[in-house]
Amino acid sequence: MNINWRDSAFFCAAIVALLSVFATSADAKDWGPYQVDDRRSGYTFMTDESRAMQADNFQNPGMLWVEQGADLWEKVEGKANKSCSTCHGESGESMKNVAVTYPVYDQATKKLQNVEQQINHCREKNMEAKPYKWESGEMLSMSTFINYQSLGTPVAVKTDGAAAPFFEKGKAFYNQRRGQLDMGCKHCHEDNPGGMIRANTLSQGQGNGFPTYRLKWQKVGSLHRRFRGCNKQVRAKPYGYGSDEYTNLELYVKSRGQGLPVETPAVRN
Repeated sequence: MNINWRDSAFFCAAIVALLSVFATSADAKDWGPYQVDDRRSGYTFMTDESRAMQADNFQNPGMLWVEQGADLWEKVEGKANKSCSTCHGESGESMKNVAVTYPVYDQATKKLQNVEQQINHCREKNMEAKPYKWESGEMLSMSTFINYQSLGTPVAVKTDGAAAPFFEKGKAFYNQRRGQLDMGCKHCHEDNPGGMIRANTLSQGQGNGFPTYRLKWQKVGSLHRRFRGCNKQVRAKPYGYGSDEYTNLELYVKSRGQGLPVETPAVRN
């Protein structure tokens, strides 16, 4: 078969130009609260079908974890014979700003503490109950339920004062090359958002939707699970759930999405 390479090159150039037009059109779209300045939620990189699934509580699979968390909120456990509501009362009031402000600096431990760690702190110290295991059904349900109380509220984490050294450590982790692929978080989520990796569109890697329901996982998962998955994908050894490294990284990632609305439970690929 004879191939006119000049025509083929012209065809490829036309395709690239067309894709560029599509990308420009997507970037120019008014995303409302899902875009603040140059910060865009992962919601804006999803398909119309996935966005519709997230928006409808009857279609959003993550709402199952919210409902289970609501039951756990009222469940009396531990030697102290308490439930979460015993101390915190109505969750819609007491928890409505938790997702937007955590991780926070904890004076007792002298380091950052995220929502999952705070849940177990309360269980052990106040309820005298066993801590939940990370990524267990109970932990995911409770953390999803608590974060859901901030739905639609803009992220506003504190990165100065006592939190500043941990923020800087998280930033350094984000930018550091690692693994056999010699890549940092920034190389996908800052340098190439909107590009393709395998069959998926790269997003800015915002954390405002976690815990999130991933279609790939077929369940809700934490932000630290996502960190571990990314580390594995660049052939780097992942850190443990709740590690200082990931909690510091969580603060930095949340700071990148300042002003974006909490979407828990978001729906992502």
